[in-house]
Amino acid sequence: MKRKIYEDLMNWKNTKVFKPLIILGVRQCGKTYIIDEFCKTSFKHYKKINLLYDVDVVKLFASNDSSEKKYNDLKMLIDFDFDQEDSILFIDEIQESEELISELKFFNEKHSNVRIICAGSLLGVKLSRLNKPFPVGKVTRLYMYPMDFEEFLIAFNQQSLINKIKECFLKNESMGTLHNKAIDYYKKYLLSGGMPESVKTLIECGSDCYNYDLSKLNDIIEDYQNDMSHHVTNSSETLKIRNIYNSLPSQLQNVSKKFQYSVIETDAKSREYALPLNWLVESNMVQICKCVKLPEKPLLGFVDSDVFKVYYSDVGIFNRLLNNDAKTILLDDMKIYKGIITENYVANQLTANGIDLLYWKGNRDSEVDFLITTARDGIIPIEVKAEEHTQSKSLKVYNELYHPKYMIRISLKDFGFDNNIKSIPLYAVFCINSKFLDAD
Repeated sequence: MKRKIYEDLMNWKNTKVFKPLIILGVRQCGKTYIIDEFCKTSFKHYKKINLLYDVDVVKLFASNDSSEKKYNDLKMLIDFDFDQEDSILFIDEIQESEELISELKFFNEKHSNVRIICAGSLLGVKLSRLNKPFPVGKVTRLYMYPMDFEEFLIAFNQQSLINKIKECFLKNESMGTLHNKAIDYYKKYLLSGGMPESVKTLIECGSDCYNYDLSKLNDIIEDYQNDMSHHVTNSSETLKIRNIYNSLPSQLQNVSKKFQYSVIETDAKSREYALPLNWLVESNMVQICKCVKLPEKPLLGFVDSDVFKVYYSDVGIFNRLLNNDAKTILLDDMKIYKGIITENYVANQLTANGIDLLYWKGNRDSEVDFLITTARDGIIPIEVKAEEHTQSKSLKVYNELYHPKYMIRISLKDFGFDNNIKSIPLYAVFCINSKFLDAD
């Protein structure tokens, strides 16, 4: 399956200053597959090692030998000369060796001709809790997410539909009869989400949602639950991680929508759950949306650190946790959860495009779902609606207070521009990307 991160990998390959590359992302989002494909097709000489099985490599870097000796011994141990021209080494499950992670600094400083890519399960968690020094400034990081909706359409050979969506997005023109077709694919995406294996399962059943095997998502969720046990040594922390993860539907459905520790457990304190929540964030199983007190540049300078929302990293997993099946989604029978499912979907798409998740909370009940900063037009508020009904008191309040150049409303409605509001259909959120934000 084609992934947009491939272009970033090619840019890394073509840089003049070589730094080891670390790919971070939630488990089963396709990291190993895309790295393997990139290495096979872009380099003449390629070697992959997996530290879960290549335990002698772990032992080598745990030794007291010099960095140079470890470097040279690694070549002999894996029978691969990664110093040779047009070669690359892929180290998977690198979280198994803190020492090797730390030695990436030596690789960069003394052997900057070498191409190395690293990835691993829960690598973000490991990097946030290292006992050894992290090679700050000596590695390049890339973040990978579940497939966004554009990648989903690519997987279904819908490039012409993608081109039409992008054209209508730029011109604020109606999709016409293609609008319903795009909505149909959007609903399919809500069912499968963006995990590659889940999308593949939907393709294999001819995109017949009613014959889609939900067990693939069940397996992913079970793997996540197992990670919470196997990769956390403290049983008390494991329980807290699970309680947070399972509380998110209730968190998002409460009146304020903000994350509240009391929803997890009566009298729960933030100091008791800060580390478990951080574990979920660093594992990329959840995404944090921070509250902005004042929508001024830079937005991150006006964040209220005590007020935030937490979304699941994949809307398909969210629907599976709610036990929503094909009939529930296709017939719009998600009831009270439809709004937050839609919001979660938008959060996933924005995150995949590298956009910080921020929202504005005003007095009383005024709240704008997301804020983005554009180079040309400044700060733009985004309101998300799950239906075609698009009345929004909060956008009106925000407009009266801060007078943005325009506003964005994301809903089931077709493209358009009216009353200073740019209407964007839910299937077109992927168009809100760096190119759009940086447009002059």
